[in-house]
Amino acid sequence: MQDKNIFYIFGILQAITLGLIVFFILGLTNIGKDTAVLLSILFPLFTVIIEYIIYSKK
Repeated sequence: MQDKNIFYIFGILQAITLGLIVFFILGLTNIGKDTAVLLSILFPLFTVIIEYIIYSKK
């Protein structure tokens, strides 16, 4: 049970950090703000989902 809580804490922190990095990097380019927001939400979300699938198989 405690391992699952640790996974959720660090998974959420990782997703937030990755989303902010993607958002600020895409903000330096000529990509629109709506695309930057969409990618900064979807990319970390999919990585957390994939990590959860891999983690839950153990």
